Amino acid sequence: MQGPSATLSHPAVAAPPWDEALAAGIIRELAGLEGALLPILHALQERFGWVPREAVPLVAEALNLSRAEVHGVVTFYHDFRASPPGRHVLKLCRAEACQAMGAEALAEGFMRRHGLAWHGTTGDGGLTLEPVFCLGLCACAPAALLDGEPLARLDDALLDGLVEGARA
Repeated sequence: MQGPSATLSHPAVAAPPWDEALAAGIIRELAGLEGALLPILHALQERFGWVPREAVPLVAEALNLSRAEVHGVVTFYHDFRASPPGRHVLKLCRAEACQAMGAEALAEGFMRRHGLAWHGTTGDGGLTLEPVFCLGLCACAPAALLDGEPLARLDDALLDGLVEGARA
């Protein structure tokens, strides 16, 4: 977990370009699993940073589902992105323990200062803001993930500093 003097060590990585052959290989590898839709979507997002719309017909055909069913799952679950994320992804916890410790005010202030809304990306493509519901860091609330790194005991100054440090 990051403390007040910590810096993040994970550099930003741009989402790789769409590669239909690579996506088809991922789908083929996982299509035989029972309940394969979610594992396939997670694997595609892990590889590409999001679930490209071009993947929907490939997944639908492989699993004998309609495109609408696949699209519905992508858009229903908050963990899936239907558009490319920013170079950095900040996931702010919105669960009860974090709320009790000021997470809503923290989130509102951050969004106001950075001109963001939930699921939004800054104009320069540098940061995407996503809600997350419980990171298991309740004793260290409010908490977040920045590029997969846990951040704890956040306040406005610490959060802004860590985000700006990562974006530098």
